[in-house]
Amino acid sequence: ELDGDALATVVNHILGGGCSGLFVLGGCGEGAWLTREQRSAVIRAATRAAGGRAPVLAGVMLPASGAAIEAARQAADDGADALVVGSPYYFNVDAVAQQRHVETILSAMPLPILLYNIPQATHNPLAPSTVARLAQDPRILGIKDSAGDFEAFQGFLAIKKRRADFRVLQGNEHFASASLLQGADGLVPGMANFAPALFVSLHHAAARGEVAACAALQEKITDLCALHGHGHWLPALKAACAMLGLGNGVPSLPLLPATAEQRRAIAVILARHGFHPNP
Repeated sequence: ELDGDALATVVNHILGGGCSGLFVLGGCGEGAWLTREQRSAVIRAATRAAGGRAPVLAGVMLPASGAAIEAARQAADDGADALVVGSPYYFNVDAVAQQRHVETILSAMPLPILLYNIPQATHNPLAPSTVARLAQDPRILGIKDSAGDFEAFQGFLAIKKRRADFRVLQGNEHFASASLLQGADGLVPGMANFAPALFVSLHHAAARGEVAACAALQEKITDLCALHGHGHWLPALKAACAMLGLGNGVPSLPLLPATAEQRRAIAVILARHGFHPNP
């Protein structure tokens, strides 16, 4: 069951930290692992908590077009402002099938789409050439790239030369500073669930061209990323959030919460960066 109060607390924490949008049902939000009813409840609760302060983008990261269209229609009914769509998965697909997948969802829905490149989960990366073709449709808002392939990321940035309003967002914390200094529009990092102000500060420093400040903030972010190494990254992230009063730290099955030993190790990392975890 969804804990609506806990979700509202997370939303208020993120927006209170200066973030300008909410992405629900992605990787950290376990969208592909939730039931239809759970996904619907998350979107409704997030839009209610946001209260118009920021747009809510809902992931429809499902393996095939039919299921994604069904989820997209439900997301629209539940109040999402935009959809987040990645490559189909389970079976290998080529660029033609990826483009068809996105265009099929666009043709079935009035909502705009943010593309999501996360081959760690889909096993089928979105190439810059595919994204460039899709970007010819103005309903494609941009792309979140979490692949960790900086060469491909620069290819996404190049699309902005032809379409200035195409938004390129970095999802990999290790490349946060470099991406912003290279011209990325923003960040969508998992750790912003508990440290939104840190990433907002980096965004502002990059906008001012303060390279030294960016380097210092990136060093802090990189060290915080070490928490992902204590067990599976998702329960580790949820444990960090829970120790800071954000949720209960319980992931969807078949994953289990971080162990007491893992939580203690994560707490040490949080504490050395000024957080006050309750292990």
